[in-house]
Amino acid sequence: MMTEQTSPLYYVDGDELKSFLTSDATQADGIGYEWEGEQVTHLHFSPIRHSFGTVHKVSYARPGAGHNPDADIKVYVNSETDVTVNGVKVDLIPARENLYKRAKGLLEVGTLADKRVLIIGLGSGGAPVAVELAKAGVGHFALADFDRVELHNLSRHICNVNDLGRLKTDAVAEAILGKNPYAEIVKLPIDVNKHLDVLNDEIAKADVVMVCTDNNSSRYNTSELLVKNRTVGIFGRAVTRAEGGDVFIYRPGQACYFCLLGTDWFNPEDEEITNYESAKRSGQIPAYVSEADAEAFVQVGLSSDIEPITNMMVKLGLVELSRGTESGINSLEEELSQNYFMWANRRERQYERWGSFNNSNRMPTIMKWYGVNIARNPDCNLCGEAKLTVETAETELLNERMGDLANLNIPEIGLDSVQ
Repeated sequence: MMTEQTSPLYYVDGDELKSFLTSDATQADGIGYEWEGEQVTHLHFSPIRHSFGTVHKVSYARPGAGHNPDADIKVYVNSETDVTVNGVKVDLIPARENLYKRAKGLLEVGTLADKRVLIIGLGSGGAPVAVELAKAGVGHFALADFDRVELHNLSRHICNVNDLGRLKTDAVAEAILGKNPYAEIVKLPIDVNKHLDVLNDEIAKADVVMVCTDNNSSRYNTSELLVKNRTVGIFGRAVTRAEGGDVFIYRPGQACYFCLLGTDWFNPEDEEITNYESAKRSGQIPAYVSEADAEAFVQVGLSSDIEPITNMMVKLGLVELSRGTESGINSLEEELSQNYFMWANRRERQYERWGSFNNSNRMPTIMKWYGVNIARNPDCNLCGEAKLTVETAETELLNERMGDLANLNIPEIGLDSVQ
């Protein structure tokens, strides 16, 4: 049953109010943002980074002090719990320590507030990863993506029609601040493959790197710098039309992403199908089909197909960021001790030999995670003795590879190794 709102609602930033009350000032000017037509106004002492709605001049005054006569909204501040506008009580926008109090016990929010996460790629994978980490209380982000929000993104992306044309770094940063207004964000609207010096610096500063790109070149460059800087990196991808996907986590001293992929590193069929060119390279579009008619071939899956991948990345990220703390999520350290995880949404293409959801045979089925441990390859061309460059990677054949696993040829995996 819906209830009719009869009086306006006001919210004030708790930390800003506390600073005003502990200062010597008796009056201060501010700014208010009203959701027009909804009788809801958010009050601030200074402009916020993600403004919205109709803007009002605000005056705050303690007992005995006068208001700015030019203010649209006059706020009477008697104490931290006694704030009114025209007799209407003002609610507090939670202070930092209260914003995530419902996660207490599950997450050590105080620790996460000091952690820094670099997210490379802000598409339908990277953007929700960023927002989920913000909701968990991660306090520092670096966002790398040179792309803009386009119409075809909207059915899977956290952004909406009002974000069309915006840089994804700007749009996703605003989404983060909507969940965690205390987050510090560095925006990097660059192609990381062309700015490896910047990529290296950001990886060196990060506690965890989320690799959500849709091309193997950036994965290779990122993997190389993760090994160099001994930084934890989590790679997630949806395969072709998101009939399935996988997540790999690099932990320093263990197998790197190249140990997993071997010679298939630059196989275009392993790239996500995100646009006409990538679909054409992969052979998904016949040569005679024009770009105008290719839309049916360029489908990267439903949002619900991608969510299992992003959720696993977030879980792994929070486990790594929480190591050494006493929190509920630490119970997953043993459960998620593997470094490679596989998921299938539908029994298509490389997943066609997987079992059905209700399959009673001892074989992998769709809609369920499987984790395996990939051993470090001492002859790996990235983290081993030999060294492979991006320029030679496309032509040099590697004798050793984890091909069956990388291609998700699951019937070749014994259940004794699948957990």
